[in-house]
Amino acid sequence: MATAAKILSQFQAAGVETCFHDRHIDPQIYAGLNGANWSIKDYESRGGYQALRKILGKDGSDGLTQDQVIATVKESGLRGRGGAGFPTGLKWSFMPRQFPGQKYLVCNSDEGEPGTCKDRDILMYNPHIVIEGMIIAAYAMGISAGYNYIHGEIFQVYERFEAALEEARAAGYLGSNILDSSFSFQLHAHHGFGAYICGEETALIESIEGKKGQPRFKPPFPASFGLYGKPTTINNTETFAAVPWIIRNGGAAYLACGKPNNGGTKIFSVSGDVQRPGNYEVPMGTPFATLLDLAGGMRPGRQLKAVIPGGSSSPVLPASIIMECTLDYDSISKAGSMLGSGAVIVMDDTRCMVESLKRLSYFYMHESCGQCTPCREGTGWLWRLVDRIHRGDGRPQDMEVLDSVASSIMGRTICALGDAAAMPVRAMIKHFRPEFEALIQKKNPQAVASA
Repeated sequence: MATAAKILSQFQAAGVETCFHDRHIDPQIYAGLNGANWSIKDYESRGGYQALRKILGKDGSDGLTQDQVIATVKESGLRGRGGAGFPTGLKWSFMPRQFPGQKYLVCNSDEGEPGTCKDRDILMYNPHIVIEGMIIAAYAMGISAGYNYIHGEIFQVYERFEAALEEARAAGYLGSNILDSSFSFQLHAHHGFGAYICGEETALIESIEGKKGQPRFKPPFPASFGLYGKPTTINNTETFAAVPWIIRNGGAAYLACGKPNNGGTKIFSVSGDVQRPGNYEVPMGTPFATLLDLAGGMRPGRQLKAVIPGGSSSPVLPASIIMECTLDYDSISKAGSMLGSGAVIVMDDTRCMVESLKRLSYFYMHESCGQCTPCREGTGWLWRLVDRIHRGDGRPQDMEVLDSVASSIMGRTICALGDAAAMPVRAMIKHFRPEFEALIQKKNPQAVASA
């Protein structure tokens, strides 16, 4: 609790308004939250839409050019918060601003990664920060139309965002000649139907177009051939939510909230065997041990065994490694995993890693779109092999077959779902092989793990 109070005081001293605004980093993150403060009136009372007024010169200043906005975002060190971690300002600079036809901006709110629940909370409790971030991005890239693709299984969030859009239009922040300027931008909400594959950006584009959600070949990339064949830029919900503060306070101030090459704050969805699961927003570079403390630590009498640091598609890390890591792209990558979406799945010493991998393997087999043979067939092979081992019918050669199948999937599919299915398998075998071998040898895996 003392650690949480210390970080919160640092945020307040720096004047940081986080994506969660009134919740900040309080460990009791949901306490007293009734959702009544999501409206445009409440958002404006916290400085909402001041960044938009700033770039349009409606605050008494000269305004900012498109190049100045992009340069500020580059300076901030903001990286994509959806999983890939690509530098946001650099992505915006890829948009051909002089393209004579229609261009599109898309927000990826199709939050389907197991363990991730941050984007839906931003949209539910602070939707206008995403709307303002998208308007600023559209201004920077000369875009006049945008879509927010919202996960279909959170329809209440979709309805909340639609209500926020109506408020923004009525206030003159969306539509033609925004705030009596020459800039026009219209934003629409679009909900999916729960397909995990539609979190992949080109499958998402296909879905918006009314087609079956399947990934496209790349190249061409969306920046040159995206939605309806037009140049398109796609960012994650949390990425857009960071933009208004960056514009109001400057890129250097945002970078200072984190660490070099990892600017700002990050929301981590902590789940699993902790006492206070939930969403926690902390500065990039915060030690994992601090986040674990914020989440209440392990359950009484239990020890940390392993952590999946970036959603189910990122490789698992044992306790001995993750406790030495800081929560940023570079540190987690160096440790052999990925920061990903920021879904931190904590597992204690009661967990059977074979059973955990069985659940993950079934998920990816179920969610494969079937377009690529290595993924369509390989994910089924992975699940059947792990299931056989878990049932006690495994054979000694299954370990080598598992690793071989995973290796044959990686890098051989159109999108990253194949890799997402294979990487957890290889990481589990690497770090917890004795548990698999114990089941094959008809031994108690927990006893082997303890030894």
